Amino acid sequence: IVWGQQHIPSGLAAILNAATAIFTVLIAAVLFADERLTANKAAGVAVGFIGVVVIVGTDALTHLDITSWGQIAMIGAAFSYAISSAFARVFLRGLCPEVSAAGMLTASALVMVPLALWQDGLPTLAYGAASWAALVYLALMSSALAYVIFYRVLTLAGAGNLQLVTLLVGPVAVAMGAVVYDEALAANEYAGFAIIALGLLLIDGRILRRFSA
Repeated sequence: IVWGQQHIPSGLAAILNAATAIFTVLIAAVLFADERLTANKAAGVAVGFIGVVVIVGTDALTHLDITSWGQIAMIGAAFSYAISSAFARVFLRGLCPEVSAAGMLTASALVMVPLALWQDGLPTLAYGAASWAALVYLALMSSALAYVIFYRVLTLAGAGNLQLVTLLVGPVAVAMGAVVYDEALAANEYAGFAIIALGLLLIDGRILRRFSA
């Protein structure tokens, strides 16, 4: 995600992250009897993949550039998130959310800290206050607290339902990217997000049931 976001707008990164829910539904349907692929979910997955194709575009597959690789990196991250949700449901069942989050973040740090030191060297106090504040926020709020909530919701709602939260991430990130970074997304990217959002609503199914009632 970090590498991909260096080459594509933050709003686009968040939109592609919504593919997490699509991948999660497919993986959960294979692994869990209580999350089987219903007709609504299958239709939602198909529509969602169409949305991803609309965003990335066919040119990205024939003329790979750094922007294309940034988008592919985000899709790979979404797929990894989907696998992690299924893994957590199988192997972390019964653990309290705080223990699950602490174990995951500690293991991730053991992998990433040596790589970061090798690649970028030691951190320096020359970083500005805004950079340190961003690091603290990412560590405490966006990671530690977020993953406590993540594992709690995973236990209560299941892997497929959990990743529907990505439906909210897209519009918030697009709005913040426009306000903070003056980002402007292309028409196909907005269209792709609308298609992905429709796919997620089909997967969820509650809105369709409300209209059909």
